[in-house]
Amino acid sequence: MTQAMAKGSNLTVQAAAVRVVLRWTPGVGVPDVDASLLLIGETGTVRSDEDFVFYNQPRHPSGLARKLPKKRHGDRYTDSVEAQLARQPSSVDRLVLAASSDEGNFGQVKDLRLELHDALAPAGAGAAEPFAYFDIAPETGSETALICGEFYRRGDAWKFRALGQGYESGLIGLATEFGVAVDESPAASRPAPSAPAAAPAQPAAAAAAAAPAGYGYPPAFTLPPQGPQFIGR
Repeated sequence: MTQAMAKGSNLTVQAAAVRVVLRWTPGVGVPDVDASLLLIGETGTVRSDEDFVFYNQPRHPSGLARKLPKKRHGDRYTDSVEAQLARQPSSVDRLVLAASSDEGNFGQVKDLRLELHDALAPAGAGAAEPFAYFDIAPETGSETALICGEFYRRGDAWKFRALGQGYESGLIGLATEFGVAVDESPAASRPAPSAPAAAPAQPAAAAAAAAPAGYGYPPAFTLPPQGPQFIGR
């Protein structure tokens, strides 16, 4: 059963690995949307810049978090990240799910929704259904980045909180707040978006199930040639 979440609500996550899907309706004047993930330590910041998983760094070195290619599902686009919650080291206290808009703000993005899926669910009836979703409504409409929600520890369990907190400083501003050192030079611009590939009619079995030691790179997904470069601390 899929649970609808309201801003500020939370739920206990039973899945050992999760896929977080951002979906929206494209159109004229609608900016492209990118999903990203930050692994946050007990200090409230990333442990290193490698804890920022985004379009130019799509795989965490641990293999326990990755960004997936964008897809087209009918008249909707999606961008997704995956993380293995059960295997995260104790030094990871939270996983923050972020979204950023390219050449526009979230007031122009239509039907923005976050979906939570069990990444290890076997293929078959109901496998494509999320176990929860959160319809995100920007507060001012001028936001260019959002904290959509976060996974956080509660005892031996993981919980998810729906947030929808906005930033007008874009992905760079959001990442900087969590301790990521980002080069703002022209060479660090976001790669030009390409049209998302159509989703297959029958979803394949979760790749993570075949690689329990950690995720590999998404199939046919290569690191873009340019993007935000990290400054050494």
